[in-house]
Amino acid sequence: MVPRASSRIAEFVDALPLRPGMRVLEIGCGPGVAARLVCARIGSGYVLAIDRSPRAIEQARAGSQLQLTMGRLEFRTVAIEDFTLDSQTPRFDLVFAMRVGALDGRHPELETRALSSIAAALAPSGRFFIDGGSPLRELAQPFK
Repeated sequence: MVPRASSRIAEFVDALPLRPGMRVLEIGCGPGVAARLVCARIGSGYVLAIDRSPRAIEQARAGSQLQLTMGRLEFRTVAIEDFTLDSQTPRFDLVFAMRVGALDGRHPELETRALSSIAAALAPSGRFFIDGGSPLRELAQPFK
């Protein structure tokens, strides 16, 4: 079953270079719509979706029971500038963010911390996409 999504979210996810088996990190997942779309497109892959809002994470979990039960999707309450991976967790092939305040240029100190967290979470060949393009744009490592 393919989740329902706004045209903005659907266009963004359609533009991501997703492939089966990927490990994907979504930043600022809100109620989890994009995370569920990505999960449907990566087969046996894995999606970790984070948001700083506990309420958003509650909504995301409530709408994602099938994917959560299958172990292909996980939600965590954490801001990207505070996000870390332990040394045992594999890094991500792809990271994406839509409408995330810490990455919109208005808060340079937060953005610096957020980009550092993202760089540490990405595999060496990993790719990072944000909104602001048509419908997205890629930021190359090292992030600038």
